[in-house]
Amino acid sequence: MQLPEDFSLDSALLAGCFNNTSATYKFYWLLAILKEAEQGHDRIDKMSLFAQMIANAWYTVNYSKVSFGASDNLQEAIEVLRELENIPVDAKPEHVHKVLTTSKNPVTQRELRHFDRNVPHKFLSPWLGSGSKSNVYALSQHGSEDPPYALYDDFILLQPSWVEYFKRYAGLLRGFCYWHLTLFLQARNPNVPDIPHKLIRPEKRGSLSDHKRKFWDIVIGEMGGVECIYTGKRLHVGDYAVEHFVPHAFVAHDQMWNLIPADPSFNSSKSDKLPPLDRYFDPFFGLQHTAVEIIRAAQPKNKFLEDYVQVFKSTSIEKDAFRDTLVPLITIAANNGFQYMRPPENLRA
Repeated sequence: MQLPEDFSLDSALLAGCFNNTSATYKFYWLLAILKEAEQGHDRIDKMSLFAQMIANAWYTVNYSKVSFGASDNLQEAIEVLRELENIPVDAKPEHVHKVLTTSKNPVTQRELRHFDRNVPHKFLSPWLGSGSKSNVYALSQHGSEDPPYALYDDFILLQPSWVEYFKRYAGLLRGFCYWHLTLFLQARNPNVPDIPHKLIRPEKRGSLSDHKRKFWDIVIGEMGGVECIYTGKRLHVGDYAVEHFVPHAFVAHDQMWNLIPADPSFNSSKSDKLPPLDRYFDPFFGLQHTAVEIIRAAQPKNKFLEDYVQVFKSTSIEKDAFRDTLVPLITIAANNGFQYMRPPENLRA
């Protein structure tokens, strides 16, 4: 993916910022600058930019639990600030940014200020070299080599030509950032599915109403009700939730082979927890197998049968194939920090 060219600027140097990248901070630093530039700002408070970096990465680290690498300071800061400021894991970026920029907690301010040690001046290395921090600051203020901004103690000052470039091409530049961030994170999370959909918090989760109405309502109606595999409660049409067996936060999709009807009250408490397969795989597979057989007989062209074909190459699903699909997903999710659920109180051994 190429950056848009501008005869007054050397966009190749901007692309060079992401060569030999060993941490995520450069991606999130540029994304934070783009947000400010789009609003026409040129004098930007550093602490606001550092808070925006945290806000942009919040969903990826906390909700989707994508690893940035063992030594990534941005991920470390997010984990500290989540507990310190009691911010929800799926909070909107605007909320995270507001909490962090208005916090008077000295630990929060220290965590943000930590990024001032290296982030602002090292980002300018393609223009100003890798000299000392003080030297890069002086060169940036002098304007030599036309860097994107000048550095000062508490703020950066975007250069006029770069402000216009950032505003004009913000969408393309953001796409460039996320493309390279995806490649960076995929290399560090080779077994985690669908990294691109875990980088930006969706404004609203997709509806599962069709999954209920066009699939599970048919199954439950045909069976006269089904038992929730978690609580044993009898479920009927209009009185159940559709839940992700492997959490949506990990798989990032709504494919039918991972969805089952569940007790609504338990579904909300399960959240993004993992189901222990030794307890729940057999009833989960049994319900899935019965459901597919019912839909195949009633509506052989039902669009949701394609979800099974994509994964199992057939709608004649087999237990071993289903287990072979789920075991790696659950194992990798657990290794990435997802916790196992506890069985409901009334069903514990």
